[in-house]
Amino acid sequence: MTSDAIVFEGLGFFLYRSTARDGLSAGDLDNIRTVARQRNGACDLSGCLHHEGGLFFQWLEGPQTQLRAVVDSILQDSRHRDITVLDEGPLTHRRFQHWRMRFSDRDQASLLDWFAQSRASTVDPHDYAGGVAAFLQAVSV
Repeated sequence: MTSDAIVFEGLGFFLYRSTARDGLSAGDLDNIRTVARQRNGACDLSGCLHHEGGLFFQWLEGPQTQLRAVVDSILQDSRHRDITVLDEGPLTHRRFQHWRMRFSDRDQASLLDWFAQSRASTVDPHDYAGGVAAFLQAVSV
């Protein structure tokens, strides 16, 4: 799968949800974090990855050319499937400027519990994407 998204000039973001491959181990997650931090540092990208209940939620941001290349790589990664693009577009400033790849999981904070307590809708696509982005930013503090 490759992204057919519109390419914006300047700074951009990409937010998606996917299902983790069956049998994904703690070692696999450590490898994902390590490689993502190195790659993102080299590409001037920042963001947050949350893993919970067999799902990944990731926000990536940075220069559009580098962002598109990394997104295309992520979309080909066999460690997850059922990739749903929640939102993407241009940015005026970074949300995760101090994080090459912030990682969180249910032990740190639960996105599913957060949605249950928030006013964000899980039905309306725009509200859902905004809720995921707000949660990822909240766990990065």
